[in-house]
Amino acid sequence: MVNFVSPGVYVIEKDISDYTPAINPTVVGIVGFAGKGVPNKPTLITSQERLIKAFGRPTEDLPGQALEGSLEILETCNQLYFLRAMGSGTATTASATVEMGGCPAVAIFNSGTGYGVGETLYLELQASDNSGNKVYQSPKRIAIDSGTSMGGTACTTQAQAMATLVGGSLDGDKIGSYMTASSLDSTVASSIGNYIVANFAGSGAILHVKAFKDSSYTLESSSLYPVGASGLASGLAGVDTNGAPWNGISHQAGKLADINGGAVAEVKIRGTQFEDASITTAGMGYLVESQYQGNGYDASTHTDGTITGNSITVSPLGSQNDFLNVNEDGATAESFKVSLVGSGAFVETVINTGLENRTSDIIKGNLMASGAIFDATKLARYTTTLSAIGATPRGAGGQAVIVSGTYDNAMSSKRMSPRFAKFVAGTDNLAGGTNGDGNGDSDKEADALIGEVGANRTGIEAFDDDLVPITIAAIPGITDYRVQNALITLAERLGFLAVFGTPLGLGQAQDAIDYINGRTPYRTTAMNSSYAALYFPQVKVFNTFYGKDMFYDPAIFAIRQMGFTDTVADLWFAPAGFVRGRLTKPSETEVHLNQGDRDALYSGGNIVNPITSFPQQGITIFGQRTTQRASTALDRINVRRLMIYIKRVIEASTKRFIFEPNDKITQERIQTLLTPLFEDIKRRRGITEFKVVCDETTNTPERVDRNELWCKVLIKPTKAAEVLIFELNVASQGATISG
Repeated sequence: MVNFVSPGVYVIEKDISDYTPAINPTVVGIVGFAGKGVPNKPTLITSQERLIKAFGRPTEDLPGQALEGSLEILETCNQLYFLRAMGSGTATTASATVEMGGCPAVAIFNSGTGYGVGETLYLELQASDNSGNKVYQSPKRIAIDSGTSMGGTACTTQAQAMATLVGGSLDGDKIGSYMTASSLDSTVASSIGNYIVANFAGSGAILHVKAFKDSSYTLESSSLYPVGASGLASGLAGVDTNGAPWNGISHQAGKLADINGGAVAEVKIRGTQFEDASITTAGMGYLVESQYQGNGYDASTHTDGTITGNSITVSPLGSQNDFLNVNEDGATAESFKVSLVGSGAFVETVINTGLENRTSDIIKGNLMASGAIFDATKLARYTTTLSAIGATPRGAGGQAVIVSGTYDNAMSSKRMSPRFAKFVAGTDNLAGGTNGDGNGDSDKEADALIGEVGANRTGIEAFDDDLVPITIAAIPGITDYRVQNALITLAERLGFLAVFGTPLGLGQAQDAIDYINGRTPYRTTAMNSSYAALYFPQVKVFNTFYGKDMFYDPAIFAIRQMGFTDTVADLWFAPAGFVRGRLTKPSETEVHLNQGDRDALYSGGNIVNPITSFPQQGITIFGQRTTQRASTALDRINVRRLMIYIKRVIEASTKRFIFEPNDKITQERIQTLLTPLFEDIKRRRGITEFKVVCDETTNTPERVDRNELWCKVLIKPTKAAEVLIFELNVASQGATISG
């Protein structure tokens, strides 16, 4: 402490307002398999909706009943840690490949004079997507006016006349116009620098362009007034990598020509579907994968019309951009603006390619070519050929169809690397996910559930985490004795109650007794721990996901009633009997137990908690034994849960005293801190008597020399009245009965 020398007023603050913190006594840990979600990491779940969103719906192909059990338990408990078990190297992600292609494009050939300079050029435009849907209800007409000027200068070349069109007079979300030349003047009159491009990519997308010279032209006109040999100085054609017309379609001064040299005024160009240059079945595309493995990401439509899983929908946004929507359970969950161009929406940077620095909570993605991921390069601009992206994919299957002429040019064998690369619009379902649940192999299933220790703990070992304060745990539907024993061992080490149920079809009461004593094929060793409890038999419940009745592991409803008990009473009250043990959801028990069965299960060294269907009271948990064989207070669940709670509170409230002086002052502070805790528990009927001792009698010189501070707490836990006996004494008429 500082020494005060000069005169003055000094204020020193000391915090001695110690109190024990509130701790949730019902934090449940559930281990099991799921179709989606992060594996081998306890995840806090606080509602049924969050459980399904994070780990998916229950399905009958999943071993055990972890999801079904969690949904039931969450009706009475508000904190549950779900741990999705997954075997090493046994699961796969769900995936889909979003196709990529070239947009159909028409090149506008530039020359010094002609329509657009001397006379107005009229164009009629229509485009359709891969499903044949037209972008305009009626074809769009535009005019390239002969009076168009650039910068106030009258147009002297057709290239200049095209400037208004190329500058964006078209609808960018349907049909766009682009230039690749650095300027539009007479110096580029012989180059192909202007394009009309449909917004849709893929071999099903079509761009339809008609050229004519009379504004009164209509589709119904008997005279088409086509622009052709009479003087059109522009040509229309699909283009390849270098901007040259496809397959010999050329531009000629004064006319638009097909390969035979015939004048035409109408052209249809199909887009392209990208394929690898050498393997036509392994094309280029964007591989979308679920972030984690599992078939819960696979898109499915159920018999009731419910849609589950994930899909990807691509919708053209205009120019080089698309919307890539991630759909979950039939609704859009995420939306990304993406392109292959380095304009801020490059797909490889917009959507994460792994689990680090995630932008999506559902998917990850990579550009693929020839069946392999490659390190993609952004395209510099939309008009760049696709070969610039860093791979060597080529287009195939494109077609140019000359409508008004006599030539139909099918180009299914022509490969090219077109400009205007985009994702192909449509919806792709994720598929192919597997869960890593052993696939019917009981040994692999047990290995996944038990897990491994080390830097990255897996399976139930992942519960060994100070940030996961579970007080109850179960592996619903799993009755493998190896898994049960591993959970009991962990429960004794960490201090929580492990709850189990007997297998379905085990048999009658004697079979349950043999099971707990390790004399059946299901179990070869007996249970004996105050940190475990066993319930029998299974109970039938209507499963809304499957639309049918099914038997549930009784451990699910045992934990559910513990949560209910903590809500209506306290954790040290027995979660059994007609007040707190009555089950309202089950419709029947697998086995009917009579009084003799219950006596055998619950006495004579046997430690099975019976679930009984009473004629009037209904299905009820009628026992609260732990599996401890020794006859002590800890052979009851209410006492074991009380002790788990007390240990947690003491640990949380006294850590602050580590490294404090080991003297009378610290000892008195600890005693003062703990005494109100036990007084409160006593008032709430958890204990009948207690004493806290922390003084020189518990802290001998030897202990102080070892830097140890000891505090002794003696408690008498309140025992549950499980057997009610009423003594009836029949007296004669002459006897005196007085109060």
